[in-house]
Order: sequence, then C-alpha cells, then structure tokens
Amino acid sequence: MKLYLRCSILVISTLLFVVPGIVSASWQPEITVGISQGVAEAEFSGRNAPLYVYTDEQQKSPILTIPQKEKLRVRFLHNTFELNGKLYEAKQLYIQAGEDESIYINDMPYRGYVTLLKQNGMTVINHVLTEDYLYGVVPKEMPSTWPMGALRAQSIAARTFALKNRNRHSEQGFDLCNTAHCQVYEGSSAETKETTEAVDRTRGEVMFYHGAIIDAVFHTDSGGMTESAEQVWGSYVPYLRAVSELQTKTKPWTQRVSTALFMKKMEENGTKIGRMKSIHLSPLSIGKRSKDRSPSGRVQFIEVLGDKGNCVVSGSDLRRLFALPSTLFDVQRESSDIVFRGYGGGHGLGLSQWGAKAFADRGKTDREILSHYYTDITIEKIY
Repeated sequence: MKLYLRCSILVISTLLFVVPGIVSASWQPEITVGISQGVAEAEFSGRNAPLYVYTDEQQKSPILTIPQKEKLRVRFLHNTFELNGKLYEAKQLYIQAGEDESIYINDMPYRGYVTLLKQNGMTVINHVLTEDYLYGVVPKEMPSTWPMGALRAQSIAARTFALKNRNRHSEQGFDLCNTAHCQVYEGSSAETKETTEAVDRTRGEVMFYHGAIIDAVFHTDSGGMTESAEQVWGSYVPYLRAVSELQTKTKPWTQRVSTALFMKKMEENGTKIGRMKSIHLSPLSIGKRSKDRSPSGRVQFIEVLGDKGNCVVSGSDLRRLFALPSTLFDVQRESSDIVFRGYGGGHGLGLSQWGAKAFADRGKTDREILSHYYTDITIEKIY
C-alpha cells in the first residue's frame, strides 16, 4: 500500500521546528484532517482511477477493489464495517485511489487517502501532505480575488498554524478538524488558481520566534487594532502583541437583543439582578485603555446594575452569549432593547485578514505583512 511515512517525518520535523535550517529535505509533513465523526455511513469513489481498500498500512494486497466511477458504500453496523453489503472485521480501514488520483468522499474530492476509525460511530480521516492540505484551506480562509501579497501571507500563516497544531484533535484520532475551530478545509473542490499559486510560491515557509514555531492565529478583521495575547488568553505571548492598522473602525456592525433576554442570560450566572437599572461601560476609543477595556479598546467587562443586585460580565462571555462578531463594541439601552455597536470580527489576535488586504493593496509584501502582525518573528523555509 502506498502511504506517506508519517512516523519518520514526525521525528525530523520536531527537530526542524526547534532549530530551523539544520536539516534540508525534499519531504513535507503529513496532516490528518477529521472530515466527519460519529457517522453511520459514507460513500467513496475514484472518478479517474480504482479505489483500493486495506485493513493494514503494511498490507500489500487490498481486501477490496472498486472500479473507477463505481461507489464504495461503507456502513458502520454493530461495531463492524459493511462494505457494499458485505461485513469485514477490522480495527480500521484504509482507502486509497490509484495513480495518485483524488478520492471522493460523499462526492467531494480530496487529495491523499482516507482512514476509517471506529469511534462512537465511524470517523472519516483524510491523510494529506501539508501543501496539498493548504490548497484546500487558503481559498476558504481568504478570497482568491485578493492581492497576491495577502494570499501569500495567509498561506504562510495557515501552514504555520497547521504544523504548530498537529495533534490538536489527537483524542479523536487526527490532527486538525475541517472547521473554523482549526482551519476551514474543503479539499480539492475549494482550490483556485490564485490561491494554489500563493501556496506554491511560499512552499515550506513557516514562522518562528527564537527558534520555535509560532501559534499563527489569525482573524477576520481587527476593527482598527489587534490585541495582545494576555487580554484574550490570559497569558503573555511575545509575538502576539497589539498593533495598529492602516484604517480604524472597519467592518462596523450592530446587534440588538431584547432587555428581557439580556437579563435572563445575566441571571443564568446565578446572580439575582431583578429589573435593570443601568449598564456601565467606558466609551469605546480604539487604542485607548480604561478600567474596563484593554489597551486596544476591547471590552474586558461590563457592570450590570439591577434593583435586586449587580453583576460583572466579561467581554468574551458577552460575545459568546449573544454571538457578537467581536469584543470591540459599545453597549446602550434603547427602549426595550440592549444594543451592541462595534467593529471588526474575530478574537483580534495575530493576522487581521482584511488588514492584510489593506497592506497588500499598498504594495506590502507577504513578509512585511506578517512581520507587522507577529512581533519579532523570522520566516524559515523548512522543506
């Protein structure tokens, strides 16, 4: 069976991530992506080549061959795999398309090969080389029509994030999920000419801080200023510092919730507030700190005063409770509503995607953009 040598790569790549540049190789690490979890069935096919099914990585002959364009229907029944109506006893299955062709999972094409695990149902995992993985990530994280400088910056950030966060979902049997929790990934169907070019032009380039690969988090739009890590995570990260943008008050948004719903959510924390009397929050001034705002202006907490009690609620909790785009906002009571008015989208750490576009529109390179958003980093080509 033709599979990637994941185990040997892990040892070498660990060395590379600590001391960049001491090893030079043509290989690239493999990423395992969870496509679906806990499912009872799935379909697979090879449009331009047969499919081969194995029960072991070292197995030379497949247990089943599916002719090209025909479908393999896998059902998970009583902790057993059923392949096109026939039961097979196996701990897991490996499915690969011949001739390095894409494998279709529920009619969606993916590079690499697939593993099926038994785990509260069936878990479908795509094994894919890093650069092939990025082909399916970058166009989902940034529009392909944006300037090449921004697309290249996004490619390096996405590659760095992926390699830093391998094993993030190790308990589920894979490295990264295919949602915004990790990075949005839709396989070959997402690929575009422009984003593939951006990935290819930055092949193997990864960001480091003092010899260690960084956690290259990014977000949609900072609203005018990014945030420092301790204001979001509670811990200091030297390369995730608040930096200014070319423009402020970008991506304005407004969100209303009824006062009744707002007070209900407040009292769910266990504090009896009664009828609302007032909300205390310093006025928003981007880049200005106050007692209840971070140095970038994001809400750290608000005070809600009622006729039976008071409560303090963090900005991150408010964002979660009411699905707010960001914590860069003002809040006011208007008639029977509580109105949030803010800017930007996302946690505010690291690369601002719209900010990167603004820099690229002015001719800034990918390295200039990344060096702005990630403090004192270096960019190394590790393969």
